Amino acid sequence: MNRRRAARFGAIQALYQAELSGQDIEQVTTEFEAHRLADLLEPMELQDKPLDVDRDWFLNVAKGTTIVISDLDQKIENTLSAGWSLSRLGYLVRAFLRAGAFELFHRPDVPTKAVINEYLELAHAFLEKDDVGFLNGVLDRLAMEARAGSPLSPSSPVNGDA
Repeated sequence: MNRRRAARFGAIQALYQAELSGQDIEQVTTEFEAHRLADLLEPMELQDKPLDVDRDWFLNVAKGTTIVISDLDQKIENTLSAGWSLSRLGYLVRAFLRAGAFELFHRPDVPTKAVINEYLELAHAFLEKDDVGFLNGVLDRLAMEARAGSPLSPSSPVNGDA
């Protein structure tokens, strides 16, 4: 797992924890920086060494998402099918959608394909197949809105630190 993917993974967990517990994102990110980022994958036992997390990216995504969460939630709601609302989705799916939407709308320096691929790769490890497909559809629709007028280069390579 590259540094940015690890940061995104941490940000999703922080957003999830903040919403579930009602804690302020400042408290949650401080806890993550002090105690959790070094052991993100410990329960999964995927690596012998701790992950190297891009801490600046973690903070940017976790805090940035929270700052503009009302706007992001409205944009996400607008992409959902009739009869669906963001509140109907689980905490974890909301965290994925919000973080992905944040990057699509507020990090134009990251290629669209990279944003979507990164969140889908993480989603495969934590969500059911149907939820991953749902996430893909919503992120695709958000990307069309967020990046309308900018060239989407589907053939652009996704580098190791996207």
